Amino acid sequence: MSSPKQIGLGLSMRYLGYHAAAWRHPSADPDAASKLSHYAYIAQTAEKAKLDMVFLADGIGLRTRDTPPGALQRSHQTFELEPITLLSALSSVTSHIGLVSTASTTYNEPFHIARKFASLDHLSGGRAGWNIVTSWSEIEARNFNREKHMDYDTRYERAAEFVEVVKGLWDSWEDEAAVFDKASGMMLDPSKMHTLFHKGKHFQVEGPLTIKRTPQGRPVLVQAGAAQQGMEIAAQSADVVYSSHFDVASSKAYYEDLKGRMAKYGRAPDSLKIMPGLTLFIGRTRAEAQAQFDQLNELVAPELGLSYLYQQFGDLSGHDIDGPVPEPPDPRMKSAANKLLALARRDNLTIRQLYATITPGFGVRCLVGTAKDIVDDMQEWVEAGAADGFNLCPPVLPLGLDQFVELVLPELRARGMFRTEYAGPTLRENLGLAMPRNRHTD
Repeated sequence: MSSPKQIGLGLSMRYLGYHAAAWRHPSADPDAASKLSHYAYIAQTAEKAKLDMVFLADGIGLRTRDTPPGALQRSHQTFELEPITLLSALSSVTSHIGLVSTASTTYNEPFHIARKFASLDHLSGGRAGWNIVTSWSEIEARNFNREKHMDYDTRYERAAEFVEVVKGLWDSWEDEAAVFDKASGMMLDPSKMHTLFHKGKHFQVEGPLTIKRTPQGRPVLVQAGAAQQGMEIAAQSADVVYSSHFDVASSKAYYEDLKGRMAKYGRAPDSLKIMPGLTLFIGRTRAEAQAQFDQLNELVAPELGLSYLYQQFGDLSGHDIDGPVPEPPDPRMKSAANKLLALARRDNLTIRQLYATITPGFGVRCLVGTAKDIVDDMQEWVEAGAADGFNLCPPVLPLGLDQFVELVLPELRARGMFRTEYAGPTLRENLGLAMPRNRHTD
């Protein structure tokens, strides 16, 4: 009998947890998202559990809209820290866990991103990761001198070029470029410095980067989109993909589709880890887990619930909340809208029932049950070829993490599915990913 497949585990730590009512939970500190101590506890707890990484999603504008009126004042998705600053601080109070954050390709420049994440990789000893996204909310456009976004296809075209420029900048210096020979007076070997001289449709970047090659060759690249253009970026460059599917069949189809695209870029399928998001309501009994789920859902006002559908469907407050879900007239997030509409059609959900599938985990798949129930599900997905691991999105932080460590982690380890010690000091080592070659090395 073969040994169970070892899985990867990441932890998303945005806001106060993924449930819309997380801040109202009795255990929650409503102001925790502005406190280093909160994030330090989460990162250190995740590290003690030997999780691969903590992940900070990010937006560069207030995405919560007061649509319908009354939604904004009820949302905890308002106050958040700049992620690179926060992860840099966390690098000094942790030693092994990966530190991953989002940075937009729409409202940044490649040199900025290459420099910031290379710096974080050095400061953390090789634990940095960049989650590649394109911006989608109009408020972000207005925060950066635009009235509206560039069109959908242009954003992804720009993103693809952006990633290639960043990778090129990260290869500016070969491993042996830094000589540091005091006797001869030679600081560096100029033959191992490479200027990019990139000239493309969207960017003109000379280089080289003013940071030497990083401890893990380059920061780990993460991608979280399901759009076709995003999947091509992932197939060509990503090391990890955070996916979002609600059933084994669709996740397996996505898994096979994405990994099947990698060969044309000269990549092996196992050089990419696909980790679906998962929000867990964990109890010692199923009744206890269900009670936690129900307690939080009862704290969600209809105005707030409808706001969770706004980006996909627009303002639905004029529709019967207990009526059918309409076709989205102009979805801002096409792939997410299509998934939600398919779910509503499949299960014949009303608008109220549809937002109730999102508010517990912000659109992430939810499981409610005991540790055995949860690990049975995780094992099914992995053995079916639908996942290489999971990105945990606790409903309330740090409560959900503490419950996972206490109840679920022992069950995973009892089945031989998750490690007891880190493989090495870098994120790349702990994910089982090879060190990337510098393109200029013979």
